[in-house]
Amino acid sequence: MDFFFKFAKKNYVMPLNLPDKLPAIEALKKENIFIMDSFRASQQDIRPLKIVILNLMPIKITTENDLVRLLSNTPLQVEVDFLMIKVHVSKNTSMDHMAAFYKTFDEIESQKYDGMIITGAPLEQMDYEEVSYWSELQIIFNWTRTHVTSTMFICWAAQASLYHFYGIPKYPLEEKMFGIFKHTIYDHKNPLFRGFDDEFFVPHSRHSEIRRSDIEKVKDLTILSESEESGVYIVMARNGREIFVTGHSEYAPLTLDGEYKRDKAKNLPIQIPLNYYKNDDPEQGVIVRWRGHANLLFSNWLNYFVYQETPYDIKDIK
Repeated sequence: MDFFFKFAKKNYVMPLNLPDKLPAIEALKKENIFIMDSFRASQQDIRPLKIVILNLMPIKITTENDLVRLLSNTPLQVEVDFLMIKVHVSKNTSMDHMAAFYKTFDEIESQKYDGMIITGAPLEQMDYEEVSYWSELQIIFNWTRTHVTSTMFICWAAQASLYHFYGIPKYPLEEKMFGIFKHTIYDHKNPLFRGFDDEFFVPHSRHSEIRRSDIEKVKDLTILSESEESGVYIVMARNGREIFVTGHSEYAPLTLDGEYKRDKAKNLPIQIPLNYYKNDDPEQGVIVRWRGHANLLFSNWLNYFVYQETPYDIKDIK
C-alpha cells in the first residue's frame, strides 16, 4: 500500500510517496532528509509527480536508497514506482523484495509518467546485443518517448540509450574509470546547472566510454558537461526530454569503497579510486566532495525538466 511516510511523534511527511515497508524508508529515517508537514502537503494545489525507476543495478536496495535519498530532497510531492526487467532474474536481491516492490513493464505499459530514471548496469564490457534483456530494454527506451516527460539515463543506461537512439558507439577502456573527477559546465544558463559551481566533482565507475567526436556528429545531441580526465559527463537531447549522465552522482559516500574492497578481495585488477580517499590511503577514510552537486542535479531535473514541463493532466504526455 502506498503512503506518505510519517515520522514518529510528529505530524510530518516526506514529499515522497513510496511502497509501504520499502527498506529505503528506514534508512532515510536516520538521515536529515527534507520533510514537510502533512497539512501543507494537503494544501498544495498540485498533483504528485509520478516517477518510475528502472533499476538495472545488481544490488537493488542500495540503488533504491541512493535515488530515493536524492528524490526526497525537494518540496515537490513525488510518487515512485520501481520497474524490473521481466526476462532477467536478480541474483543479488531476494525474490520476495522484487515481488513486493517492483513491477514489470507489462504492468505499467499503459501508464504515463512525469519522469523516469534508468540506472546503470555492470555490462560495459559486453556488446549491447549480447545483453540478455536488450530487446526488452529497447522496447522500454522507445516507450519513454511517448509516455514520459523527461528521462534520465545513468552510466551504462546512458551509453546504451545513446547507442539505441543515435548510434553512438562505446569504447573499452584500458583501465577502469574509477574515482572522483573534476567537471566543468559548457552552458551555465541551462537550468540543470542552477546553483552549480564552475567546477564540481562526480564519481565514475565504468570500463567503457563514449567520445565527444561521435556526439558532435549528431546535431540533436548537446554536450552540457565534461571532465578532462573522465570525458563526457552529461548530454542532452529533445530539449531535456532525454538527459544522459555517464557518471554516478547518486552514489553514497562508501559505494566506491565497497567496490574497491570487493574487487581487491577477488584479486581482480583494480586501482585505488582516484581523488577519493584522504591522501589516497583507504585507511584514512573518504573525502566526500560530490553530494551537494548531486542533490542540485536531481532537484533541478525534477523541477525544471519534469515539474515545469509536464502537463497537469498526465494523460496529455506525448
